[in-house]
Amino acid sequence: MKTIIITGMSGAGKSLAADCFEDLGYYCIDNLPPSLIGNFVDLIAQRKQKVAKAAFVTDVRGGEFFGDLKENLKDLKRRGVGYKVIFFDANDKALIRRFSEHRRSHPLGEDRTYEEAIQAERAALEPIRRIADYTIDTSEMKNADLATAINKLLAEGNGASGFRTVVQSFGYKYGIPAEADIVFDMRFVPNPFYVDSLKSLTGKSKKVRDYVMRAPEAKRFMNSVIAMFEELRPAFIREGKSSLNLSFGCTGGQHRSVAAAIIAAERLTKAGENVVLKHRDI
Repeated sequence: MKTIIITGMSGAGKSLAADCFEDLGYYCIDNLPPSLIGNFVDLIAQRKQKVAKAAFVTDVRGGEFFGDLKENLKDLKRRGVGYKVIFFDANDKALIRRFSEHRRSHPLGEDRTYEEAIQAERAALEPIRRIADYTIDTSEMKNADLATAINKLLAEGNGASGFRTVVQSFGYKYGIPAEADIVFDMRFVPNPFYVDSLKSLTGKSKKVRDYVMRAPEAKRFMNSVIAMFEELRPAFIREGKSSLNLSFGCTGGQHRSVAAAIIAAERLTKAGENVVLKHRDI
């Protein structure tokens, strides 16, 4: 199981980061005492349906439990559990502004001012900050910038980032998918439904896909779709989007749209993208 430990300063964006990881397919738990991380890992190992990726947010809200984080991390390493620690930080000015704007009390507030509580938290977190695998400073970041930073971080050492592309087929007679970001209409391609030998098949059949792609305009169209995706993908990531839904439609959602979705998914996967293929109406 790929495990991420999210920690850092209060007000530095850990909750937003957890939302980003959740969008990227991680099972996320907020405000988890460090001693329970190992228990959760054991629980996952016993399940038939495995959790591939998990992110745990742990910080000074855990009180006395949080002080054991460093030892708990050592225990995970001894047990062979691979993990990465991401430390979220921001300068004092940004943290004070965020607490003031949202009228929130600091977890270590008690009788302290914001500035005093922040300094106390920095001192308590310093041992963890030193051993963190990554530090993200959110002082000048907008929400979209944070998502971009996380995507870049996950992309280290990989051909693709954590960005996910959902490729979907659908039938117009049942309506356009509400979750579609970009819709491609495949009804310009000759319909295999009217070919006796293909009517009972779907776009999952190679015979149908070959028939659909036999049209020169279909080949040019699919090349244009892939080129457009490669052009727009960095811009979507820059704006904080963690996934993109490409929906291919035809009349009934059985032949042309399915064929196009499969072909697009194969080409994007070959290019190193994280692709999820769905057929809504087949």
